Amino acid sequence: MKNSKPPIVQGEFTVKHKQYLTPHFIRVVLTGDVSIFKDAVLGDNNKVFIPPKGVSKLHMRYFDSDKNEWILPPKEVLPIMRTYTHRNIDLDKKELTIDFVNHGKSGPASAWAIDAKPGFEIGVAMKLNKKKLIPDANWYLLVGDATAIPVLSVILESLPSSAKGICMIEVHGKEDEQVLKTKADIEFKWFYNPNPEKGNFLIDKVQSINIPETEKFGYVACEFSSVKEIRNYLRKDLNWSSNELYAYSYWKSGISENESANERLKEKE
Repeated sequence: MKNSKPPIVQGEFTVKHKQYLTPHFIRVVLTGDVSIFKDAVLGDNNKVFIPPKGVSKLHMRYFDSDKNEWILPPKEVLPIMRTYTHRNIDLDKKELTIDFVNHGKSGPASAWAIDAKPGFEIGVAMKLNKKKLIPDANWYLLVGDATAIPVLSVILESLPSSAKGICMIEVHGKEDEQVLKTKADIEFKWFYNPNPEKGNFLIDKVQSINIPETEKFGYVACEFSSVKEIRNYLRKDLNWSSNELYAYSYWKSGISENESANERLKEKE
Protein backbone atom coordinates (compact mmCIF):
# COMPACT_ATOMS: atom_id res chain seq x y z
CA MET A 1 0.00 0.00 0.00
CA LYS A 2 1.41 3.34 -1.05
CA ASN A 3 1.88 6.12 1.48
CA SER A 4 0.05 9.17 0.11
CA LYS A 5 1.54 11.56 2.66
CA PRO A 6 5.15 12.69 2.99
CA PRO A 7 6.89 11.69 6.23
CA ILE A 8 7.42 15.35 7.14
CA VAL A 9 5.79 18.69 6.36
CA GLN A 10 7.70 21.48 4.66
CA GLY A 11 7.08 24.99 3.41
CA GLU A 12 8.75 27.96 1.76
CA PHE A 13 9.08 31.17 3.74
CA THR A 14 10.46 34.68 3.35
CA VAL A 15 12.21 36.90 5.85
CA LYS A 16 9.89 39.44 7.48
CA HIS A 17 12.49 41.02 9.73
CA LYS A 18 15.50 40.15 11.84
CA GLN A 19 17.32 41.48 14.87
CA TYR A 20 20.55 40.86 16.74
CA LEU A 21 19.55 39.75 20.23
CA THR A 22 23.25 39.78 21.13
CA PRO A 23 26.39 40.21 18.99
CA HIS A 24 26.44 36.47 18.29
CA PHE A 25 22.74 35.67 18.22
CA ILE A 26 20.42 36.57 15.35
CA ARG A 27 16.65 36.23 15.48
CA VAL A 28 14.98 35.85 12.08
CA VAL A 29 11.21 36.14 11.80
CA LEU A 30 9.80 34.42 8.72
CA THR A 31 6.39 34.74 7.14
CA GLY A 32 4.38 32.31 5.05
CA ASP A 33 1.93 29.49 5.58
CA VAL A 34 2.95 28.64 9.15
CA SER A 35 -0.35 26.80 9.68
CA ILE A 36 1.32 23.66 8.31
CA PHE A 37 3.23 23.52 11.62
CA LYS A 38 0.22 24.02 13.89
CA ASP A 39 0.70 20.51 15.31
CA ALA A 40 4.47 20.84 15.71
CA VAL A 41 6.08 20.79 19.16
CA LEU A 42 7.62 24.17 19.95
CA GLY A 43 11.33 23.73 20.60
CA ASP A 44 11.64 20.56 18.53
CA ASN A 45 14.28 20.51 15.83
CA ASN A 46 13.58 21.23 12.18
CA LYS A 47 15.48 21.36 8.93
CA VAL A 48 16.15 24.63 7.17
CA PHE A 49 16.93 24.75 3.44
CA ILE A 50 19.25 27.54 2.35
CA PRO A 51 19.83 28.51 -1.29
CA PRO A 52 23.47 27.85 -2.26
CA LYS A 53 25.84 30.78 -2.66
CA GLY A 54 25.00 32.80 -5.75
CA VAL A 55 21.42 31.50 -5.95
CA SER A 56 18.76 33.91 -4.69
CA LYS A 57 15.66 31.84 -5.43
CA LEU A 58 14.81 28.82 -3.32
CA HIS A 59 14.43 25.54 -5.20
CA MET A 60 12.81 23.05 -2.85
CA ARG A 61 12.47 19.31 -3.14
CA TYR A 62 8.98 17.85 -3.53
CA PHE A 63 7.37 14.62 -2.40
CA ASP A 64 6.30 12.11 -5.05
CA SER A 65 3.46 10.18 -3.44
CA ASP A 66 3.52 7.53 -6.18
CA LYS A 67 7.17 6.74 -5.59
CA ASN A 68 6.92 7.57 -1.87
CA GLU A 69 10.14 9.58 -2.00
CA TRP A 70 11.50 13.10 -2.09
CA ILE A 71 12.56 14.43 -5.49
CA LEU A 72 15.53 16.79 -5.32
CA PRO A 73 16.17 19.82 -7.53
CA PRO A 74 19.27 19.97 -9.77
CA LYS A 75 22.59 19.93 -7.95
CA GLU A 76 23.50 23.50 -8.96
CA VAL A 77 20.45 24.91 -7.13
CA LEU A 78 20.11 22.26 -4.42
CA PRO A 79 19.58 23.96 -1.05
CA ILE A 80 21.96 23.36 1.83
CA MET A 81 20.17 21.62 4.70
CA ARG A 82 20.91 22.32 8.36
CA THR A 83 19.22 21.53 11.69
CA TYR A 84 17.64 24.33 13.74
CA THR A 85 14.82 24.90 16.22
CA HIS A 86 11.39 26.50 16.12
CA ARG A 87 11.66 29.30 18.66
CA ASN A 88 8.11 30.54 18.14
CA ILE A 89 5.12 29.99 15.86
CA ASP A 90 2.44 32.69 15.62
CA LEU A 91 -0.47 31.40 13.59
CA ASP A 92 -2.37 34.71 13.75
CA LYS A 93 0.54 36.80 12.47
CA LYS A 94 1.70 34.01 10.14
CA GLU A 95 5.16 34.21 11.65
CA LEU A 96 7.80 31.56 12.31
CA THR A 97 10.79 32.54 14.44
CA ILE A 98 14.18 30.84 14.18
CA ASP A 99 17.30 31.95 16.07
CA PHE A 100 20.74 31.61 14.48
CA VAL A 101 24.13 31.67 16.20
CA ASN A 102 26.35 34.19 14.46
CA HIS A 103 29.73 32.50 14.01
CA GLY A 104 30.71 34.45 10.93
CA LYS A 105 30.37 33.36 7.35
CA SER A 106 32.23 30.07 7.71
CA GLY A 107 28.95 28.16 7.77
CA PRO A 108 26.10 28.48 5.26
CA ALA A 109 23.32 29.02 7.82
CA SER A 110 25.22 31.65 9.78
CA ALA A 111 26.23 33.41 6.55
CA TRP A 112 22.62 33.39 5.36
CA ALA A 113 21.36 34.88 8.63
CA ILE A 114 24.02 37.60 8.57
CA ASP A 115 23.08 38.61 5.02
CA ALA A 116 19.32 38.04 5.37
CA LYS A 117 17.04 40.91 4.41
CA PRO A 118 13.25 41.14 4.11
CA GLY A 119 12.18 38.98 1.19
CA PHE A 120 15.06 36.48 1.42
CA GLU A 121 13.78 32.93 0.91
CA ILE A 122 14.33 29.85 3.05
CA GLY A 123 12.68 26.44 3.36
CA VAL A 124 11.66 24.79 6.63
CA ALA A 125 10.65 21.17 7.22
CA MET A 126 9.58 19.36 10.34
CA LYS A 127 8.07 16.13 11.56
CA LEU A 128 4.71 16.58 13.21
CA ASN A 129 4.17 14.85 16.51
CA LYS A 130 2.84 15.56 19.97
CA LYS A 131 5.81 14.36 21.97
CA LYS A 132 6.88 16.33 25.03
CA LEU A 133 10.36 17.83 25.00
CA ILE A 134 10.94 16.79 28.61
CA PRO A 135 9.14 14.67 31.19
CA ASP A 136 7.81 15.98 34.50
CA ALA A 137 10.38 16.14 37.28
CA ASN A 138 11.16 18.00 40.48
CA TRP A 139 14.65 19.12 39.48
CA TYR A 140 16.18 19.84 36.07
CA LEU A 141 19.73 20.02 34.79
CA LEU A 142 19.82 22.08 31.59
CA VAL A 143 23.18 22.32 29.82
CA GLY A 144 24.04 23.77 26.43
CA ASP A 145 26.10 26.08 24.30
CA ALA A 146 24.74 28.97 22.22
CA THR A 147 23.16 26.59 19.70
CA ALA A 148 20.95 25.20 22.47
CA ILE A 149 19.56 28.52 23.72
CA PRO A 150 16.37 28.28 21.58
CA VAL A 151 15.35 24.86 22.89
CA LEU A 152 16.45 25.65 26.44
CA SER A 153 14.36 28.83 26.28
CA VAL A 154 11.27 26.84 25.28
CA ILE A 155 11.90 24.30 28.05
CA LEU A 156 12.37 27.03 30.66
CA GLU A 157 9.15 28.75 29.60
CA SER A 158 7.24 25.47 29.93
CA LEU A 159 8.36 24.63 33.47
CA PRO A 160 5.88 25.07 36.34
CA SER A 161 6.65 27.32 39.29
CA SER A 162 7.11 24.23 41.47
CA ALA A 163 10.13 23.03 39.46
CA LYS A 164 13.71 23.70 40.48
CA GLY A 165 17.05 23.25 38.80
CA ILE A 166 20.12 24.75 37.22
CA CYS A 167 20.73 26.04 33.70
CA MET A 168 24.34 26.16 32.47
CA ILE A 169 25.07 27.86 29.15
CA GLU A 170 28.31 28.51 27.29
CA VAL A 171 28.40 31.66 25.13
CA HIS A 172 31.05 33.76 23.40
CA GLY A 173 31.25 36.42 26.12
CA LYS A 174 29.28 38.37 28.72
CA GLU A 175 27.71 40.46 25.97
CA ASP A 176 25.96 37.31 24.74
CA GLU A 177 24.09 36.58 27.95
CA GLN A 178 20.31 36.71 27.55
CA VAL A 179 17.42 37.06 29.95
CA LEU A 180 15.61 33.73 29.71
CA LYS A 181 12.11 33.66 31.14
CA THR A 182 10.81 30.95 33.44
CA LYS A 183 8.34 30.54 36.31
CA ALA A 184 10.52 27.82 37.84
CA ASP A 185 13.19 28.28 40.50
CA ILE A 186 16.20 28.02 38.19
CA GLU A 187 19.79 29.00 38.95
CA PHE A 188 21.48 30.38 35.84
CA LYS A 189 25.20 29.97 35.22
CA TRP A 190 26.78 31.55 32.13
CA PHE A 191 30.25 30.59 30.96
CA TYR A 192 32.38 32.38 28.38
CA ASN A 193 34.30 30.79 25.54
CA PRO A 194 35.31 33.13 22.68
CA ASN A 195 36.33 30.11 20.61
CA PRO A 196 33.41 27.63 20.78
CA GLU A 197 35.24 25.08 18.65
CA LYS A 198 38.10 25.03 21.13
CA GLY A 199 37.91 24.17 24.78
CA ASN A 200 35.68 21.61 26.43
CA PHE A 201 35.00 22.84 29.94
CA LEU A 202 31.26 22.30 30.33
CA ILE A 203 32.00 18.84 31.71
CA ASP A 204 34.06 20.42 34.51
CA LYS A 205 31.20 22.79 35.31
CA VAL A 206 28.68 19.94 35.46
CA GLN A 207 30.97 17.89 37.71
CA SER A 208 31.24 20.82 40.12
CA ILE A 209 27.54 21.08 41.00
CA ASN A 210 25.58 19.28 43.69
CA ILE A 211 22.68 17.29 42.30
CA PRO A 212 19.86 16.70 44.81
CA GLU A 213 18.42 13.29 45.55
CA THR A 214 15.01 13.80 43.97
CA GLU A 215 13.09 13.07 40.79
CA LYS A 216 15.32 14.65 38.16
CA PHE A 217 15.84 15.09 34.44
CA GLY A 218 18.76 16.39 32.41
CA TYR A 219 18.72 17.99 28.96
CA VAL A 220 22.15 18.41 27.38
CA ALA A 221 22.76 19.92 23.94
CA CYS A 222 26.18 21.20 22.90
CA GLU A 223 29.27 20.19 20.92
CA PHE A 224 29.76 16.46 20.26
CA SER A 225 32.72 15.80 22.60
CA SER A 226 31.14 17.82 25.43
CA VAL A 227 27.86 15.91 25.15
CA LYS A 228 29.72 12.61 25.17
CA GLU A 229 31.69 13.44 28.32
CA ILE A 230 28.68 14.85 30.19
CA ARG A 231 26.55 11.84 29.26
CA ASN A 232 29.25 9.43 30.41
CA TYR A 233 29.60 11.28 33.70
CA LEU A 234 25.88 11.32 34.46
CA ARG A 235 25.14 7.79 33.26
CA LYS A 236 28.27 5.93 34.39
CA ASP A 237 29.57 7.89 37.36
CA LEU A 238 26.26 9.07 38.83
CA ASN A 239 24.14 6.15 37.56
CA TRP A 240 21.45 8.24 35.88
CA SER A 241 19.01 6.11 33.92
CA SER A 242 18.29 6.64 30.22
CA ASN A 243 14.85 7.97 31.18
CA GLU A 244 16.45 10.72 33.23
CA LEU A 245 18.59 12.17 30.48
CA TYR A 246 18.44 13.51 26.93
CA ALA A 247 21.89 14.29 25.58
CA TYR A 248 22.55 14.89 21.91
CA SER A 249 24.66 17.15 19.73
CA TYR A 250 23.87 18.68 16.36
CA TRP A 251 27.44 19.74 15.63
CA LYS A 252 30.98 18.49 15.98
CA SER A 253 34.00 20.75 16.11
CA GLY A 254 35.79 21.08 12.78
CA ILE A 255 33.27 18.99 10.82
CA SER A 256 30.12 20.09 8.98
CA GLU A 257 26.73 18.88 10.20
CA ASN A 258 26.10 16.49 7.32
CA GLU A 259 29.62 15.01 7.54
CA SER A 260 29.27 14.29 11.25
CA ALA A 261 25.65 13.08 11.17
CA ASN A 262 26.33 9.35 11.25
CA GLU A 263 28.85 9.58 14.06
CA ARG A 264 26.58 11.80 16.18
CA LEU A 265 23.60 9.48 15.63
CA LYS A 266 25.67 6.42 16.55
CA GLU A 267 26.88 8.12 19.72
CA LYS A 268 23.29 8.95 20.70
CA GLU A 269 22.29 5.33 20.35
